[in-house]
Amino acid sequence: MLRFFKSSLSTQLLALVLLVLALRLPLLWLGLPLTAAELRALLVGERLHGGAMPYRDLYDGTAPLAAAAFAALDAVLVRPVWLYRMVALGLLFIQALRLNLVFNRYDVHPERGYVAALTYLLVGSVSTDLDALSPLLLGNTFIVFALSALLPTSREGYDNRRLFRAGFLIGLGALCYLPLSLFVIVGLFAVVIFAANSFRSSLLLLCGFFFPYALVGTFFFYTDALPGFVQFHLQPGLTDLIASGLPAGLQLRLLIVPMLVLALALLRSLGTSLGLVFQVKFRQMMLVWLAVAAVAAAVERGAAPGALVLLLPPLAYFSLFLWQRNRQSWLLELLLLLIINAVVVLRYRAHVPRLESLLHMPAESRFGLEPDPRYAALRGQTLLILGPDDRAYFNNHPATPYLDWTLSQVDFGHLNEYAAVVRVAQKMGPTPPTYLLDQSRSVPRLKQLLPSIFSAYKPTDTPGLYKRK
Repeated sequence: MLRFFKSSLSTQLLALVLLVLALRLPLLWLGLPLTAAELRALLVGERLHGGAMPYRDLYDGTAPLAAAAFAALDAVLVRPVWLYRMVALGLLFIQALRLNLVFNRYDVHPERGYVAALTYLLVGSVSTDLDALSPLLLGNTFIVFALSALLPTSREGYDNRRLFRAGFLIGLGALCYLPLSLFVIVGLFAVVIFAANSFRSSLLLLCGFFFPYALVGTFFFYTDALPGFVQFHLQPGLTDLIASGLPAGLQLRLLIVPMLVLALALLRSLGTSLGLVFQVKFRQMMLVWLAVAAVAAAVERGAAPGALVLLLPPLAYFSLFLWQRNRQSWLLELLLLLIINAVVVLRYRAHVPRLESLLHMPAESRFGLEPDPRYAALRGQTLLILGPDDRAYFNNHPATPYLDWTLSQVDFGHLNEYAAVVRVAQKMGPTPPTYLLDQSRSVPRLKQLLPSIFSAYKPTDTPGLYKRK
């Protein structure tokens, strides 16, 4: 099998696509529960498609380009969970094939073929985390496309447009997921080792990186959303995203297979001498890429949805050394079969009796979100949740800017200030939501502060649920 994928023919590409689809599609067909990050993406897309301006009409820290993508998908279908997952699968394919193309075109390794894409897609299928569309998965697509622009095309060095394009693509990636801005370090390192005039080239790269931020900042300035962009997205820094919801112990166990493959590949690469200076420099750059990816994953303590995708590009590159020709080629074939079997076992362990308990690894599906049964009768209503548990939005629609409860504390956490009370009154709008779900026991005080708005809400038979009369 390994020898088959070391060819660059279209037949091998078709076989790769069929292999990965056979590995991933059955579980998607069986169904995966909605995650907290997916629910937030659906809600953000619904609100923006409905006309809300991010950071002005929505208290949420989702990066602007990711939020725009969610709104575009909502314009295609209402709450399109299956479409999100098909887009996620398509993005993973695009990243793998683009990276494989760059490796082959620039001769970063003496051998060619589709083994890099094969490793990328196989290891990316270990966990169902990458079956969900996430800002990190979106942003990593731009980072992968920036790689080719970071490589010189001639002995004279860089074309100015390529460096600007590389910085621009990294900036787009950061506009999907803020910690991806750390990949500017990879770009600057590439400039140092490849460019003749590194200072001028570094300035071009940085100009390209800040250009999309300048465009977005200008747009938000003219739409009165710039203060919210700074307050809700930039000020929280690199730790303002929803976690994947998986326990840390399970996340670490799911990384066993990827880390073993990476460790073997690194050992093999460090013991391999490369003939071309460019290949040596490229290996140095990918080592820096791996270090930056580890830092970007550590920013969210590895809990960001889709964090595994950060590891895949350097793993795919170093796997080229792992799969290179060897006298005992049968060992490599055996290792590849073991990896495929490990991926199948880990991915489908929930559908094999007693396999979860045997591996001491509960399936990711057990940590998905389920609708709260207390509000099962509440469907298709406009709702405001005053608290962190937003499961009631499963079958209902948010009707105010207060989507993220943590960010909403800039108003609800300062009700002793007149300005905060005025903002709450303004944000409730002319048509307040039909229902209030009070998880923080804020309604009695809100009735005292804003009786014209909140006195219309009367308690229902469900504890904490109020209906507007």
